[in-house]
Amino acid sequence: MQIKEKLFRPLLVTKGRKTGKEHTVMLRAVNHDGKIYFSRHKPDGDWFQNVMINPQVKIKYNDSIFLGNAKIVKDKILNEKISQLKYPGEERAKEKRVAIEIILDE
Repeated sequence: MQIKEKLFRPLLVTKGRKTGKEHTVMLRAVNHDGKIYFSRHKPDGDWFQNVMINPQVKIKYNDSIFLGNAKIVKDKILNEKISQLKYPGEERAKEKRVAIEIILDE
């Protein structure tokens, strides 16, 4: 099964950088060009910090669990595109954000 929706709200599960325990948060996600993206204003959130230490993540959505590896998006144009897709028609789509890109395991 694949995620078909372009914009959806899954649970992102990361491994705690200090505790090693699973850390779960519900976030708005963007499905773009076969990859999943999550973003925020600053890289100070627990889930974001966790990904920087351990890039292996789980995405729980529609009674399925998807495994993947995350990396920080360094491409400014791609970051802007993700914000536009995440907040279509909203003013906050223009705000500067940091994003992670997840490539799901086959």
